[in-house]
Amino acid sequence: MIQGVKRDGKKPHPENRKRRAAGRYVLPFIFFLFLMILPLAPVYPHEETSAQWTPSTLLQYVGMEQRLGQQVPLDLAFHDETGRPVRLGDYFGSKPVILALTYYECSKLCPAILEGLVSSLRVLSFNVGDQFTVITISFNPNEAPTLAAARKEEYLQRYGRPGAAEGWHFLTGEIASIERLAQAVGFRYVYDAKQNQYVHASGILVLTPQGKISHYFYGIEYAPRDLRLSLVEASANKIGSLVDQVLLLCYHYNPVTGKYTMIVLNALRVGGVLTVLALGTFVFVMLRRDLNTKGFLDSSDRHR
Repeated sequence: MIQGVKRDGKKPHPENRKRRAAGRYVLPFIFFLFLMILPLAPVYPHEETSAQWTPSTLLQYVGMEQRLGQQVPLDLAFHDETGRPVRLGDYFGSKPVILALTYYECSKLCPAILEGLVSSLRVLSFNVGDQFTVITISFNPNEAPTLAAARKEEYLQRYGRPGAAEGWHFLTGEIASIERLAQAVGFRYVYDAKQNQYVHASGILVLTPQGKISHYFYGIEYAPRDLRLSLVEASANKIGSLVDQVLLLCYHYNPVTGKYTMIVLNALRVGGVLTVLALGTFVFVMLRRDLNTKGFLDSSDRHR
């Protein structure tokens, strides 16, 4: 058979040759592209699937992706530290909320997250339960409310302020509620069966009274100033003082770093306004003093 000629003596159509040639490369290209994209897809695995992974691949599926402005599902069912069934929405409505996703049997990272949170809260003049609410939720579906109660007692003692028990809640729940909440806030974690522990990101979130995500703070240490400003901002300025309002003019929340940074132009403007007010006050006081002195001298002359 002569190359490029069919058995019936006819040459194959040029378009058919192109299709056959392209077909040899399309499928391998699609397969290669699939392998490249797969590790980038967000995954919220169950324990049985994550147990098959190696420690080196676990870190590819761990992180905290920002969902600023996202509404968290308030209909999610959990149990509080007494075992009572609750809805997530029971803790929203009037106050901003600090949310910490941890698990109670964690021996390293989770205690560091809660310890860092307690350290910042102890500096704030705001009180848990008065100006804001704190919710700690375990993402381990096997943990019981009794364990949540033990952790609550531990961290309330560390916080050391009366009345905080009504404002700081430690919840447990089923896997369905946990995964829905994790997906809503962008929290990705996996279970490492070999180490018998969860691999997860570290950080906390601040939500509005309506349940919308307002701020993310990463790591295990949270600047008290940043935390205070985030609560003021999340409350739509319903809490805080005039000083907080001025600071919010000068500082802006940077979602990339999870911190408040100074806006130089606004700071200069505020500084200029304060300078003008200070000079105006000084001039007013001096003029009033001069008028009082002049009035006193005039009255002395009349008495002579």
